[in-house]
Amino acid sequence: MVLVLVVAFSVFAFLNPKVFLGPLNLQNIMVASPEIGVIAIAMMLAMLTGGIDLSLVSIANLSAITMSTMFTALVGRAEGFNEAMAIPVLVVGILVGVGCGLLNGVLIGIVGITPILATLGTMQVLNGIAIVWTGGSTLYGAPATFTTFGKMAVGPVPLLFLVFLVAAVVIAFLVNSTTLGRKIELQGANPVAARFSGIRSKAVLIGSYAVGGALGGLAGFLFLARNPTASADYGASYVLLVIVIAVLGGTNPNGGFASVAGVVLATITLQVVSSGFTALRLSSYQYAIAQGVILVAVMVIDAINWRGLRAKPATRAVAASN
Repeated sequence: MVLVLVVAFSVFAFLNPKVFLGPLNLQNIMVASPEIGVIAIAMMLAMLTGGIDLSLVSIANLSAITMSTMFTALVGRAEGFNEAMAIPVLVVGILVGVGCGLLNGVLIGIVGITPILATLGTMQVLNGIAIVWTGGSTLYGAPATFTTFGKMAVGPVPLLFLVFLVAAVVIAFLVNSTTLGRKIELQGANPVAARFSGIRSKAVLIGSYAVGGALGGLAGFLFLARNPTASADYGASYVLLVIVIAVLGGTNPNGGFASVAGVVLATITLQVVSSGFTALRLSSYQYAIAQGVILVAVMVIDAINWRGLRAKPATRAVAASN
């Protein structure tokens, strides 16, 4: 992914350096990446268990709608809205995400529904709730703290991008350095072995989907921080995009292996390609083709590498026998 990112950046910088290398465009790449990247990390967690979560964008939208509605209700009270209330609003939004994630975890871990069907069902339910809640219209309004945060930066780096990086570091620590992370990896790599190892698969699945739901709630905050509106259909194209990002980032679709750093790089790469296509005035359909080409190319390279890794032990065994 580092190679793909460097190549993509170099190509667009060469083709239209005036626009692509402009400070505004580079900052836009960092501003647009977080909301997609956080959802992609949540998707990576689900795929690490050997499952998938199609409801993540719906969770993010429902969290954003909850926060926007709560803000509007508080503003309507006689005493108005104190910006200190922005933190409770954020906490409630993330808790909504956790609750939705727990629902997915219960359906998958306890009831035993296949992840793709369980999360497809919850996606439809959450979309329906969001549409009924909003009446199919866009809600306007979010704490000024959110929008101010969305516009702030540390030097040239937007705070939203730093939130993305912090979330990535936290999940990387969870996966690589905690007991839960090891259990999630083993659950995805070999569920039967995990069960015979004494791992409580139900608890692991519920925990992993709950964490994914929390990330969905965080993505809802990022939605509002970028643009203080919330709707049931925001980011409809993100569902397939985050799956592409997770796989591009090195996540095994069958579970057992994933790379948070790879997901971060894949997120930035596709955002670079998107910005590059915009700079060259190419259409969204051509961008979709580029996504497919990048995905296929990376998977072909991975397949060749895996064959090489499998062939080496066999070669050594033959040499040893001779």
